[in-house]
Amino acid sequence: MKIVIIGGGFAGINLANELADNEQFDITLVDKNNYNFFPPLIYQVATAYLEPSSISYPFRKYFRGKDNIHFRLGEFLEVKPEQNIAVLHNGEISYDALVFATGAETNYFGMENVQKNAIPMKTLNDAIEMRNKLLQRMEKATLHKNSRERRKYLNIVVAGGGPTGVEVSGMFAEMRRGVLRKEYPELKTSVSNIYLVDGGDALLAPMSEQSQKDTYEALSKLGVIIKLNSRVTDYKDDTVHLHTGETILSKNLIWAAGVSARVFNGLPAESYGRGRRMSVDAYNKVFNTNNIYAIGDTCIQLTDEDFPHGHPQVAQVAIQQGKHLAKNFKNTVQNEPLVPFKYNDKGSMAIIGKNKAVVDLPKPKMHFKGFIAWLMWLFIHLISLITYRNRLTTFWNWMTSYFSMDQPLRMIIRPEKKHKEPIHENN
Repeated sequence: MKIVIIGGGFAGINLANELADNEQFDITLVDKNNYNFFPPLIYQVATAYLEPSSISYPFRKYFRGKDNIHFRLGEFLEVKPEQNIAVLHNGEISYDALVFATGAETNYFGMENVQKNAIPMKTLNDAIEMRNKLLQRMEKATLHKNSRERRKYLNIVVAGGGPTGVEVSGMFAEMRRGVLRKEYPELKTSVSNIYLVDGGDALLAPMSEQSQKDTYEALSKLGVIIKLNSRVTDYKDDTVHLHTGETILSKNLIWAAGVSARVFNGLPAESYGRGRRMSVDAYNKVFNTNNIYAIGDTCIQLTDEDFPHGHPQVAQVAIQQGKHLAKNFKNTVQNEPLVPFKYNDKGSMAIIGKNKAVVDLPKPKMHFKGFIAWLMWLFIHLISLITYRNRLTTFWNWMTSYFSMDQPLRMIIRPEKKHKEPIHENN
């Protein structure tokens, strides 16, 4: 059985792993990057607490020795269902079963200025760009004499009160109180603010009320200005506009406010559901297709009685769907009955800062906060990295920063070639 997997994230790589070294399957994994990376720790690369290599690993090296798995570097363009052909930007590939594991992309909700000027937080490249931009703007802030102009470079607005928004806000708050004051003595007396903006009435909306309350209190103590029931409506001329009419001066709008799936050529419009996610049956087969499947963030499945509105777009769903689809593929070639997918919710967690985190466990229903929750968060994220090398380097960096209260990784990787924002002495 020839299976083509589009996307090598949590869902795709777990599907491939489960079918590795099985002679009944010929697997080709296609990805536009030549590496797998770990999205939950993207923000730590963006804030220079981890190097990109700590959370990423090349596909070819990872699959080395697994003879039935092949990697193809390419960007998916179109599917031809009648011919069982997937069209890539650099050629075509045939399949017996096609699996979309393409994840989701940043959703700017149609706001062109936000898309053009905000800093996204979705890919490894986004993280590197964010680190470069923020470090460059810190350097420029040291040269400004005008306090109002300097504040634009120093103010940070984070849009989105989910785990990513909470975690990056907490990280910035701790950096502001610690290493940045030491390394930028020119800015010791400067006023800077970190704003966390969300359109809902609570942070970490899917988590328990206790986690929401603990998170709000912890971030407030760190000095983060939290604005709930506030949506970003525009971002232009270094000004963030909220739907309440309020404006915030900042050159740094970090967008963590939402994601949406991608629509691909070749699939009928009836195959898509809410959020442009592919509608799938209980076995992850895409509606109105014969041999096309979707797993992870890119699909919506309404057959699980515990999640009648679809599963959350989180890593555990993608991992479990990838492994489950592999079992059903094995059942198919062995002429055994297929098993419907049922999500096992293992809980939710978010880190807020050093020794600060929140964890909710569903079975039994328990809530943790503070140091014990922080340790749980560290452990789960470490074991979720795909190789021992990633786990060791990440653990070493975390321990270095924990005991030294610092991390010497704040390098501007790709300096600007031209000064797009000239600074004048009369500022």
